[in-house]
Amino acid sequence: MRPESAAAPSARVSARLWPESDDDGRPGPNANLERFAEELDRTLQLRRISTGKAMLDRAEAALAALDPAHPHAARLLLLVAQWVDVGYRDHRLLDSLLLRFPPDCRRRLAIGDYLRLRMVDAFLALSLEDVDSAIDALDFVLKTEGDLSGEGLATLAHFWKGRAHRKKGEYESALLHIVRARELAQKSHDEIFTAVIQIQESWLLFQKGMRKEALRLLSHAENVLKATDHYVALGNIESARGRIVRRSGEYTLALEHFDRAIALYAQGDPNHPNLARALVNAAYVRRLLSLQLRRKIDARAQPGGAGRSPAAGSGLRARYQQISHQAILDLRRAREIYALHAHAGGTGNVLFNLGYLHLDRGDIDHAAQEAAEAYRLGLEKNDHILMARARILQTTAENARVEEQLGEDVDIAVYANRALQHSEEALALARSTQNRRLLAGAWIARGGTAANDFFQDWETARRCASDAASLMGPGENDHLVDALAALKSQIVRASGISDTLRAWSEGMVGDKTFQQIAEEFAEIVIPKVWMREDRRIARVAESLSISPKKVRRILRNAGFLERG
Repeated sequence: MRPESAAAPSARVSARLWPESDDDGRPGPNANLERFAEELDRTLQLRRISTGKAMLDRAEAALAALDPAHPHAARLLLLVAQWVDVGYRDHRLLDSLLLRFPPDCRRRLAIGDYLRLRMVDAFLALSLEDVDSAIDALDFVLKTEGDLSGEGLATLAHFWKGRAHRKKGEYESALLHIVRARELAQKSHDEIFTAVIQIQESWLLFQKGMRKEALRLLSHAENVLKATDHYVALGNIESARGRIVRRSGEYTLALEHFDRAIALYAQGDPNHPNLARALVNAAYVRRLLSLQLRRKIDARAQPGGAGRSPAAGSGLRARYQQISHQAILDLRRAREIYALHAHAGGTGNVLFNLGYLHLDRGDIDHAAQEAAEAYRLGLEKNDHILMARARILQTTAENARVEEQLGEDVDIAVYANRALQHSEEALALARSTQNRRLLAGAWIARGGTAANDFFQDWETARRCASDAASLMGPGENDHLVDALAALKSQIVRASGISDTLRAWSEGMVGDKTFQQIAEEFAEIVIPKVWMREDRRIARVAESLSISPKKVRRILRNAGFLERG
């Protein structure tokens, strides 16, 4: 490579490809390449998405014949990568353009242009879910770019590198790079790009339990971006809001946010990968809503169940079927979109969610098959998060087989040991990330395995439940908390309250803190008092001199009250 200062203007500026002016006098596909790149860059900075897409469409033939020797060719290629990032076509466009820059061509490039091509390589790798290669390329750019002045690549490199680390579940590294990108954008007074970066920052702050700060950043970003037609960023804001409120158990509100995200993505591109992701998130919430309805249906069917009118029960069942069916339709559409982009990770998440829908209907075999295929796709892309989720689903499916006593005794042993193996693998994979919720889910799966009819290892189950509980953040009130409550209830019912109290009285508390013991004691005592007081929360609160809010929380955590 020759240094940037030695770059000489190419004599091969192609007037044929980039004539001096368009019919209306505006820079466009008929303008010279340098002017076109400048206009395309300005349009990107302002996030005038429809205008930029039209410019690139008109320049399609010129781009296909791009001369790699042109002094602005690498700059234009990096711009195209950024346009792909904001919603123009997909990575296949970059594939064809990068072929015009073979190794021998790259060796003759100025350092700045070489770094721009490495940035394109990194973005392409990120698009292809080769996250490690993307991180390596961006590391190289950041280390080299620091020795150059006026390159302006650092902001974008930190932004993409932060996203790559986030995809791996490396949230501390992700936040470090995203914050640096935001600081550099603010230093350049680039308000729009700062807002785009803050969308990523908000999610990472939420992962650290900073819900209010995350929502505040999303609102700020929306105020800046609402004057643009940047549908990807605006859809990302709604999608992030949906995931944030979903964790607090506000499923109906979460679904509203996801539906708005779907509409925003679809306005710009009906086959955008982010649209598929929003459809998967919406399907996930619909499944959780359908589970709530099924619990109500089951409660009405029990002897003494309240409100057992045939009309009311029929209405609930119809609503349950409608929501479940829509979840399946959402997943089918998401799968079609991911297939168009050959997106293995997205397809794996579709399979993972389909598996749970099969399991909800009692179709264990299909659930296990979907989980196995999701794991295979995760393994193919070295996606530890997807692999761990698939192993958790496989654990749940094998435990369901144990619970239903499917087969002979020797079969039950096989199912139980398979569940144990899957749950241990899920824990190992979850520990390799910084996703505490994933790790909590893995602990719950491991605890459920210890508590199944084959092992009945109550001490291990208690330890797993305690480890999962320690990972739950304040204000979390969703399906994961429900799963933990169900595990705790199973442990208490099966192992006996007296054994627990006897162990405590003898000082056998394991590695639990006093706060954890107090919480477990409350989950033993409060439900008993609640039942004695005719299931009246106000009476329990008065009798024990505690707040009704705490009574409700304890009853929910112990699995006696439905959430949402």
